[in-house]
Formats: sequence, structure tokens, C-alpha cells
Amino acid sequence: MNIGAHYLQDGICEFTVWAPFLKNVDLKVLSPHKRTVAMEKDGKGYWNAEVKDISPEARYVFVLDKQTERPDPASHFQPEGVHGPSQVIDQSSFPWDDNEWKGITVRDMIIYELHVGTFTPEGTFDAVISRLDELVDTGINAIEIMPVAQFPGGRNWGYDGTYLFAVQNSYGGPDGLKRLVNACHRKGIAVILDVVYNHLGPEGNYLHDFAPYFTKKYNTPWGMALNFDDAWSDEVRNFFIENAVHWFEQYHIDALRLDAIHAIYDMSAVPFLRELAERIEAFSAAKGRKFFLIAESDRNDVVVIRSRNEGGYGLDAQWNDDFHHSLRTMLTEEKTGYYLDFGRTEDMVKAFSEGFVYSWQYSAYRKRHHGSSSRGFPGSRFVVCAQNHDQVGNRMMGERLSSLVSFESLKLAAGAVLLSPYVPLLFMGEEYGESAPFQYFVSHSDPGLIEAVRKGRKEEFRAFAWQGESPDPQSEETFARSKLNWGLRTGGQHRVLLDFYKELISLRKTLRALSGTGKRNRTAAAIDEKVIAIKLQDDRSENTVFCIFNFNRDSRAVTAEPGPGRWRRLIDSSDERWGGSGALTGETLLSGSAITIRPLSFTAYIREGK
Repeated sequence: MNIGAHYLQDGICEFTVWAPFLKNVDLKVLSPHKRTVAMEKDGKGYWNAEVKDISPEARYVFVLDKQTERPDPASHFQPEGVHGPSQVIDQSSFPWDDNEWKGITVRDMIIYELHVGTFTPEGTFDAVISRLDELVDTGINAIEIMPVAQFPGGRNWGYDGTYLFAVQNSYGGPDGLKRLVNACHRKGIAVILDVVYNHLGPEGNYLHDFAPYFTKKYNTPWGMALNFDDAWSDEVRNFFIENAVHWFEQYHIDALRLDAIHAIYDMSAVPFLRELAERIEAFSAAKGRKFFLIAESDRNDVVVIRSRNEGGYGLDAQWNDDFHHSLRTMLTEEKTGYYLDFGRTEDMVKAFSEGFVYSWQYSAYRKRHHGSSSRGFPGSRFVVCAQNHDQVGNRMMGERLSSLVSFESLKLAAGAVLLSPYVPLLFMGEEYGESAPFQYFVSHSDPGLIEAVRKGRKEEFRAFAWQGESPDPQSEETFARSKLNWGLRTGGQHRVLLDFYKELISLRKTLRALSGTGKRNRTAAAIDEKVIAIKLQDDRSENTVFCIFNFNRDSRAVTAEPGPGRWRRLIDSSDERWGGSGALTGETLLSGSAITIRPLSFTAYIREGK
């Protein structure tokens, strides 16, 4: 069922809104000519009106039971913010020129996560376009945009969105996002959009006034849960499925990153996520190319990516936080919060070889057994990183890894991610060691809500025992501090690190052994305390890569056992070219050779012949 305002042609627009319990719903057109139009209700509770003499810029609200005026829950644009009227958009008028674009498979993606508001000084979609050439030069071929659904004010991470079909007005609105996607496709960059289907933000959330979008069956951190399995849930599911199709159809988005699906409460026999995947598969078939769904989940449950024929949801990939946690604790030795469960060499070995570290072992942090085994799933089904918006921004001071570890450790982290058999994700600025923090910021208008957010943030930090006073989320200074310093890329260690990332990305794109395509293409083992060797092989070729990572703060002499043949060195992070003290490893390697790895460094070899 189509919902919202759909501009047809010649000044005709169809308006549809779901409100099954209301006795009357009127459409009130505010511009350019004011008028009120009665709507008709169907058997499922949808109210509909086809109206003539409507311009694509017309603003409107719905009048509920002759009393309450509300914006459209499926509004395509909120030019005056979350409390203002909705605006009709002619989605067919944009001059797309990406007809030849066929997309990029998840397996081949080098993902770059960015926040539109802090990525550039201007904080707009158009300003992102001005930086795309630099991303292409780095080797990035996919950007993941943090949520752009309309949120209160002009400063927010995006997870407080309340109009899931509307593009944030302060970023440039619908045409701004289309210009960005169009430009990305012209440059060979896929676009992933972060969407939030587990809750809505508190300010401007008027869904309660329309229909039973929420249920009291479950308690969530945000109050009542979205209604995916209670009475009337069919139409709630329709709302969110139509939202996913909306981004693919109207904005040519290539993939959706589904935020925190563990917070989608659904005990139905056919879960919403499975239904969503089925619908997007059908949409992809109709369009003649694949559109992707990538989930974030902290459950370590492979049901997310297991095929529907085998009882799974059939999503295309999911984030693997265990890889991040294992890597972070090897580099920093943090042991508070969820890092309590990590820090052992064998954790990093398992992260490299299997994916999930917790596959139904006891978790000291959770005080219970946790996870399922991801052994046997291709590496291309998992997205890994050394940092992302959560892992940076949910620290009390928002410190990036560059503020916490040495330059050598930054290179080691880059190698672990980009030479892993998984899909790599970089967080904006990571590639050159951005020094600015990424802190949590909002711009709410309700004083009580602002104070609640401040209190909530402080509560979140207790488990990590961080000292000091957290930045004020409401302050514009917190937002300004979080903007990237693009000038850093051009000099000193920042430029060296950028070149290092370019080299690693180039290797990943060139060598299919690093693309995670096979189920049995990776092995990992500890060859000394905090020294890990991994071997990656492409199922369809004899391309084999052997890497050794030394997470110690001193050099380690080890015996390398890559297997038969002669091995040629691809890269050593301690090389002087990369700002190191000079590589101690040789240009060539034979199995059984003694090799010395400098502190906090790695080396990688490729087999030449058998």
C-alpha cells in the first residue's frame, strides 16, 4: 500500500494516510491556495484523497477528527522541521543520469562511513560531493551515510529521526540527497544509507495520534516498542517496508544499513526482517540489479544472514562488533564495559578465522552465554572496522583511535581491517588520522528532553568508569568540535597514513584472496603471544596471501610457516616509507624461515609459484 503524498502528473496528487481508529481525517492544503479536502476511508483504515490543482511545492497537514493538525507520517519533506507542515515532492522530476550504474556487490565494497553534518564545514549533501574525488583517490567505492531522516533542529547523529521518508532539511532536502547519490554513481561509488527501524526519536513523533504504530508488549530504552507483531502490525510493517523501497526507488540508494536490529522486538512466525528481505529481493528482480540489506546486531546470531530456505532472514551481511572489540583490546588493553569480554590473543585469532568470537560461550559482561557460530559463512557476509560512529562517539569524550594509540598502532589497525577476509569499513577521517573527536550532539527544543538526554549520556558511561565531565550534547560547540579538519591530510604523519591506507586498499582490490569470497579461504593461528599469522586464499585461483601481525610492544622473532613455495613481500608497516624504523623482514620468504617483526607492526607476503 502506497502511503504519503504521491504527485502523479498535471497537478494531481494522491494522499494516503493510515488512521484506522479515527472517525474523520481531512487534508488541509496550506499553499499556494488554502483549502480543506475530505478524505475517504477504506476497510484497512487507510484514508485517501486524490486532489487536483496541487503544485509539487504545496504544503499540507492532516486534520484528525476535526481538531488536531499533524504533518504526514510518511512526509517526503519537512521544510520547516519536525513540527511544521509537510511538502509535496515531485519525485519524478529529478534529472538522473545514472542509468548505466549497475552497483557494487557487498563483497567488493570498501565502505566509508560519514556523517553529513560534520564531514565538511558546510555540513550539506552538496559539500560532500565536493570531496568525492578525494575519496575515489583513496580507493573508497562505497559511502555509508548516517541517517538523514528528518530530525529535530540542525544537529543530530540522525538516530532521533521522526519522519522516516523525509530527507533532513538542513542537509539539503530531497534534491540534495539525489544530487549526492547521482554524483557518487558517476564516480563509481555505491551509496549505503543508515535507516532506523527499531525506534523513532521523541521530538516530533506524532505516530501515536494516527494509529497503533507502537505496542506495550515490550519495554525498550525508548519506551513502547514499534508494533511488528501485535494487533494491526500488518500495516506497521507496510510502513517500514514501503520506507525501504522508497529509498531504493526514489533516491537510487544501493544498500540500507539497518540500525540495531536487536532492538526490533518481533516474536512472529515470519519476522518483519524476513518479510523485508523478501520484498527487497522481489524489488531487485524487477529492477534487474541487486539492492542490499546490511544489519547491525549485537546478538551474534547468524539467523540474520542465513538463507530463508534454511530458516534465516536472508539479509546480505551484518556488522561484526566482535572483530572491533578484539582488535581494540589488543591495541589498548581496555577492560571496562563490553571490552571486559575481550583482550586475549585467541579472541583475535577466532575473529580472523571465524568472525564471531562469542559463539555461545559465557560472557562476563553480559553474565550469560552469548552468540552463535559464524564458522562456514563467507567473510563477505560480515562488515568489520577499527572504529565507527558508535565506537568513537559513544566514548565519553568522543576520542578517535588516533588520540588513544601510537602511529604504529594506527597502521597495525588499518592492516588488520583491510587485510582481513571481511568487508572493511572506515570511519570518516580515519584514513589520515583525524584528531578531532566525534562527540554526541543534538538540537532539541524541549528543555525537559534536553536535560533527559544529558542525564542519559552520563548513565551510559558508568560501565566504562571514565573520568571527567562529558561534553554537553545540546551545545553547538560540541557539534563544531566534531567536524573534520581536511587540511590535515596534506602533511606530516597524516599524509603518510593516508598513503598507507591507499596502498592497503589497492592491495585489497587487486588480490581476490582478500575479498572473503570463500567459506574455507581463511586460517589464523597464534605463533607467539600476541603474534598472529593469517593465511587467505581465493577459492577460484591460486592467489594466496600470508600475514603476520605483532601486537606486542617489542620486536618478536618467530618462525613463519606460510606453506610451500616462494613468498614475496607485499608490505611491511614498519618500513621507513610508512614512517617506521625500517622493516626487519626480508623481501622474500620460505616456509620455516625465521622472521623478526617490529613492535606493533605487520607484514604481508604473496606466494609466487608452488
